[in-house]
Amino acid sequence: MREVARHREGRQNEGRVERCGNHRRTADVTIFLVLALGVLAGILVGLLGIGGGIVLVPAMVHVLHMDQHLAQGTSLFILLPPVGLGALRQYRKAGNVDLRAGILCAIGMTFGAYLGGKIAVPMSTQMLKGFFGGFLMFSAVLLWFKVRPAQPAAAAVATKENTA
Repeated sequence: MREVARHREGRQNEGRVERCGNHRRTADVTIFLVLALGVLAGILVGLLGIGGGIVLVPAMVHVLHMDQHLAQGTSLFILLPPVGLGALRQYRKAGNVDLRAGILCAIGMTFGAYLGGKIAVPMSTQMLKGFFGGFLMFSAVLLWFKVRPAQPAAAAVATKENTA
């Protein structure tokens, strides 16, 4: 919480957040925002099966005014316990988990995440934001094309013949 408050206020004094008259109110608002953000991200993770970082990182940057690097690192920390426990339990109970594929992918993801971190940490904030935003737009375009109703060619021909 100190990191969030420090980055929200943007002022540091030997590692401590400078105190002001309404500090308690600011801290209460920050705590509420962080908890609400966690609830919202958790709902979306369970509902849509998305990675919480898609919700958490932009929210931490824009709502909590964190630096992109801090938001991504915090998101990784946040996602360790809840993603593996919360939604997974429900999906497994319904028989919708392939354990073998999950374990193998998790092993690969562990190594991939390490390599991704080695690349991202020295990168400039602006470039990192660009990559993150570009990935979100790319994902959105892929999903948009996937959900567009495709009309089979035979159905289109039959419709034209019936109207002629």
